[in-house]
Amino acid sequence: MLQNIRDNSQGWIAKTIIGVIVALLALTGVDAIFQVTSNRQDAAEVNGQAISQNDLAQAAEMQRRQLMQRLGKDFDASLLDDKMLREAALKGLIERKLLLQGAEQAGFALSQAELDKVIVQIQAFQVEGKFNADLFDQRIRQEGYTRLQFRQQLEKDILASQLQAGVAGSGFVTDEEIQAFARLEKQTRDFATLTLKADSKAVKLGDDELQAYYKEHSSQFMSPEQVVLEYIELNKAAFFDQVEVKDEDLQAAYQKEIANLAEQRQAAHILLEVTDKLSDNEAKAQIEAIAQRLVKGEDFAVLAKELSNDPGSADKGGDLGYAAPGVYDPAFEEALYALKQGEVSAPVRTQFGWHLIKLLGVQAPEVPSLASLKDKLVTDLKAQQVEQRFVEVSKELEDSAFEASDLAQPAQEQGLQVKTSAAFGREGGAGLTANRQVIQAAFSQEVLEDGANSGAIELDPDTVVILRVKEHLKPALLPFEQVAASIRQQLTVQRASEAVKAKGEALLASLREGKTSVTQAQNGQTWQVVEAATRNQEAVDPLVLQQAFRMPKPSAADKPNFVGVSLADGSYVLVRLNGVNVPQEALSEEEKTMYRRFMTSRSGQQDFSAYSRQLEAKAEIERF
Repeated sequence: MLQNIRDNSQGWIAKTIIGVIVALLALTGVDAIFQVTSNRQDAAEVNGQAISQNDLAQAAEMQRRQLMQRLGKDFDASLLDDKMLREAALKGLIERKLLLQGAEQAGFALSQAELDKVIVQIQAFQVEGKFNADLFDQRIRQEGYTRLQFRQQLEKDILASQLQAGVAGSGFVTDEEIQAFARLEKQTRDFATLTLKADSKAVKLGDDELQAYYKEHSSQFMSPEQVVLEYIELNKAAFFDQVEVKDEDLQAAYQKEIANLAEQRQAAHILLEVTDKLSDNEAKAQIEAIAQRLVKGEDFAVLAKELSNDPGSADKGGDLGYAAPGVYDPAFEEALYALKQGEVSAPVRTQFGWHLIKLLGVQAPEVPSLASLKDKLVTDLKAQQVEQRFVEVSKELEDSAFEASDLAQPAQEQGLQVKTSAAFGREGGAGLTANRQVIQAAFSQEVLEDGANSGAIELDPDTVVILRVKEHLKPALLPFEQVAASIRQQLTVQRASEAVKAKGEALLASLREGKTSVTQAQNGQTWQVVEAATRNQEAVDPLVLQQAFRMPKPSAADKPNFVGVSLADGSYVLVRLNGVNVPQEALSEEEKTMYRRFMTSRSGQQDFSAYSRQLEAKAEIERF
C-alpha cells in the first residue's frame, strides 16, 4: 500500500527526488544518475552476474514466511529484524549463485520435458492425485511468481541440488575407519565424582567493597536509553462508514459473482498409461480395442475395474466424481464437455496416457439469491473504495507530517488523536513499540537526533502510523542504593565460587601428587561412582560427562586420573577416571551398514562444505 503512496506522490517526496537529481547533476554529471540507478537495482554481483534487489526482496520475504510458519501464528512478526533477514537472504542468494555457476561449469543440465515431469508430480499442485493447472497458478501467485519465473526458479533449485548431491554423494569411508569410529562411539568409562558446594553464607562483604565494585564497574549500572513517542494512527476500518455502495454497482457485482458459477460434470474413465513396457502405439491400440468391446455392449464400469491403470478410480468403475471446468487436463476436459449424458468418447491422449471417457451426470450450478450475497458483496465493494481512500489519506497525512514541526496539525486535519507511548528502549516495548519498524524509526537519526516526524509506517495492511520522539531519556548511572542489593548478591556468588574453586584445585593437586588419598579427599562426603558410562549417559551433568570422556586413559588400574570442573551453580566437581572400556566384539552387518551410512553422509557433507568454501574463495563478490 505504501508503494502506491510513493508512486503517486506529488508533494514533498517528489521534491526530494528532484533535489537529489539536481545535486547529482551538479556534482558528477549525468553518468552519476545512471550509476546510482544501476547500483540501486542490484544487491550484489557474483563473478559478473547480478543479484537484483527484487530477488533479494523476494528471498527475504520467503524467509519471513518460513519463519512465521515454524514459529506459529501467535508469534509477533515485528520481532523479526528486517536487516538480519535481508543479510541472511543475500548470503543464501550468493551461495546459490555460486552453486549454479559451479553446476554450469560442471555441465549439469535439465531439459524442459524433465522440468515438466517434476512440476506435475509436486503434490501441492495436485487434486486427487492429478496435476491441476488452476491450483498450480494459484499457489505460485501466492508466492509472487509467474509461470515463467517459477519454472526458472525451480530449474535453478534442481541444478543446485544435483550439484550438491553429486559432490556430497562422492563421500566414502573405509572399513578401518568404521571400526575405529565404532570403537570410540561404543566406548564406556568408569569414573567417580566428588562435588564441593559453594558456601555463600561464609562470604562476608563490607559496604566499602560494594562501593568499590560499583565505581569500578559503573558501566554495568546504567539506565537503558529510552524514548517516549507521540504518534498518530490511521486505520482503514474508520473509512467503511464514509463510503456508500450504489444499487447499480451492487447489481453488477451480483451478476459477476453468479456468472462465475458453472455446471459440474461427473466423469468416469478408463486409463491406459504409456510406460517403458507399453508404448504409445500399443496403448492406443489397446484402448481402441476396449472401445470396440463397449460398442458390443460390455459394461464400462466392469471394464474400468478390470483394465484401468488409475488406482484412484478403477475400483469405483472409473468414476471420478463431479468436477467443475479447469480441473482436468485440457484435452480430457474438451472431450468430456462434448459428450451427452451416457455417451463415451473416442480415445483421448493426455500427458497421463490414453483415456476412454464417459459422462455419468450433469449437475446444474446452484445460483444464490442477491439477498444471501448482499452483505459479502457490499463489504467487497466498500473495500475497494476504502482502499483507494486509505491510500489517498495516508499520502496526505505523510505529506502534512513532513512539513509540520509536530503532529498536532496533521492530526487535526484528518480528525485523528495524538497518542503517547510508554518509555521503551532499543529492544522494544509492548504493543506498538514492539514493532521492529517502529523501533528502527524511533531510534533513527532523523527522528531521534534531528527531531523530525517519521514517514508513514505500515504496521499491517490496515494500519499506518506516523511518530515523533516526545522525550529522549539518555543512559544515566543508577543510584548506588538502587543497585546495592544486586551487587551484594553478585559478589557473594562470585566470591563463594572462587573460594570453592581454590579449595578444589588445591585438593586436585594433592590427589594428583599422591599426597592425599581418595578416602581422605572425601572429607565427610561420598564419591558418586558411575560404571560403564556412555557418551549419552543420563543423570550426569553434561560438562562433567564431557570432561570424563576427554581425560586420558589411566596408566594402571590403581592409578586413576583426576580433573576438576566448575559448574554454572558455582560448585566445583572433582572427576576421578578409573578406567576406559573398549568393546571387543565385532560389528554386525546391520551395525556396519548403519555406521557406514552415517559416516559417508557426514563425509559427503564435509566435502560439499569444502567445495562451497572453495567456490566462494575463488569468486569475485561485490555487495552494494
